Amino acid sequence: MDTEFSTAPPTTSRSRALATEAVHAGRDDLAALGLHTPPIDLSTTYPSYDSRGEAERIDGFATTGARLEGPPVYARLDNPTTARFETALARLEGTESAVSFASGMAALTAVLLARASMGLRHVVAVRPLYGCSDHLLGAGLLGTEVTWTDPAGIAEAIRPDTGLVMVETPANPTLAEVDIRAIAQSCGSVPLLVDNTFATPVLQRPVEHGARIVLHSATKYLGGHGDVMGGVVACDEEFAARLRQVRFATGGVLHPMAGYLLLRGLATLPVRVRAASASAAELSRRLAADPRIARVHYPGLGGAMVSFEVYGDPHRVISAVRLITPAVSLGSVDTLIQHPASISHRIVAEGDRRAAGVGDRLLRMSVGLEDVEDLWADLCRALSSQEPARDTDAAGASTREVPVGEASVDGASAAGISDRPPRTGAASAPVPHPAGR
Repeated sequence: MDTEFSTAPPTTSRSRALATEAVHAGRDDLAALGLHTPPIDLSTTYPSYDSRGEAERIDGFATTGARLEGPPVYARLDNPTTARFETALARLEGTESAVSFASGMAALTAVLLARASMGLRHVVAVRPLYGCSDHLLGAGLLGTEVTWTDPAGIAEAIRPDTGLVMVETPANPTLAEVDIRAIAQSCGSVPLLVDNTFATPVLQRPVEHGARIVLHSATKYLGGHGDVMGGVVACDEEFAARLRQVRFATGGVLHPMAGYLLLRGLATLPVRVRAASASAAELSRRLAADPRIARVHYPGLGGAMVSFEVYGDPHRVISAVRLITPAVSLGSVDTLIQHPASISHRIVAEGDRRAAGVGDRLLRMSVGLEDVEDLWADLCRALSSQEPARDTDAAGASTREVPVGEASVDGASAAGISDRPPRTGAASAPVPHPAGR
């Protein structure tokens, strides 16, 4: 049992590179414990003969939400294995703390509940967001109210009861980018939450640009192998304490085995993201030159996600891939492709979906670690299975077939990704003002 674990950061003479932190953060005490691999603590409860002392510690948690000092009490309060993952992720994102949950949606739910508990139920948000995030905000399931706006309208949309401004950049699934620093300035005292799932801390660290809360669906790149589900919020310790109290009350805890797998996934995160990003940039370049493609979306920030709009039938492409896996989700070592209007964003009202740029001809591809030539060969075969080109685009507007070399790439030049320091990419195009505001 990992009862001697400490979340305190190591004493170092200088800051460590991201690649080094990814390997060592959350593991700094292992050598002193005589261990090389982090242990997995599967206990749900922990014995104690000092019931008065336990009562005092539980009272302390109920008051402050701070992590308990000493041995664990109950797995819903905290777990040493998941705490290692939280420590590591906070280090990578450059925040004081991080709090993990059973899924990305559980993490967002906890954020909304924490703000609502302070009487701040209003959220200002920019589309597109992940479809379920959009639905959670708009459906009022948690008693929240949302105002949808574009980045330029954020300051005007903020009210006295606004508890949060939320953006996702690059956005799911159009890969649209926003200027985090400019938006953070528009927020004033209202905390800005950035969903950093697509970029990961390898490509950008939102807190360096003014964001106060960073959300990840850890199921994606942080895990990286399609075999673990989780979510995590990186933030300051004051807000983390509130999130721990919400997690304890609602029970959306991350399982210790998931915490172990996520910590393991972080060790290879920089290598995986950079390798997959290089392939994604090359594929986006080739797609932009393909006459079967109407438009390619690839962020200036880089990354391993590519979205593209076809002239033919996107469903035929989905059914024709053989090496690429036709499946929802993203961030795995293998390449995945899906049709957002049918799956990830199906829950969003059609008008809002289209206004946010999620048309019926759009396909989203999460590029993995396969050889780029094999991926291109499979994609070419699948594109050849499409129906003959039609004369309307995904939104119903008139269009034409684009000759080789003329198709446009939104965002990056598709020249690849270098081992550069993280930055915030500029938006590749204005974010459409959504209908049904």
